[in-house]
Amino acid sequence: MLPVIASMLTFALVGSITPGPVNIIATASGARFGLRRTLPHVTGATVGYVLVVAVTGLTLAEATRLLPQVSRIMALGGALFLLWMAFRIATAPVTAADAADTQATPPRLTDGALVQILNPKAWLWAMSGVGLFVSGPDRAAGAMLALFCLLSFAMCFVGVGSWAVLGHLIRQALAAPERQRWFNRAMGALLAASVLPLLPEVLTAISGDL
Repeated sequence: MLPVIASMLTFALVGSITPGPVNIIATASGARFGLRRTLPHVTGATVGYVLVVAVTGLTLAEATRLLPQVSRIMALGGALFLLWMAFRIATAPVTAADAADTQATPPRLTDGALVQILNPKAWLWAMSGVGLFVSGPDRAAGAMLALFCLLSFAMCFVGVGSWAVLGHLIRQALAAPERQRWFNRAMGALLAASVLPLLPEVLTAISGDL
């Protein structure tokens, strides 16, 4: 059992700590608002991913059948949402080093959850994990799914939280408003660029070929 748990932990950590939209937002928020005010986003992203894993585990066969149609709809919604978040980050007002950015709003728990739920890659990763660790005639699927969800929660929180910590650590280096401005623009551009892999499915969804 321990080797299976170790494999689950590794799989979940790799999926959550690699660069992606959720982690770009976490870094930008950590740099601007600090770690404490970024925790709702980290928590929301974690809860959102665990929901994806749970739904996938409970409906794997149906999700596999519907994936082409569902992924196109999610790609369109996800692309629009990410572009909106990218605009928010890139145009965020900057503050002087000694000014508390208390009036601005950091990413909310629901923002983090939506980014995960609308990300087709999160569903594909969850399907891979469920197929690898949960499915199988010799396994108690319910118990294995619960274990996989629990470990995914822990590793996703660590993975996304690591990027929030990174943003928090470079906060002092961004004390000058001009540095903040360029950092915000760079993070916004990176987040917008993350939409590029979704473009084929977005164009298909727009064309009505569902």
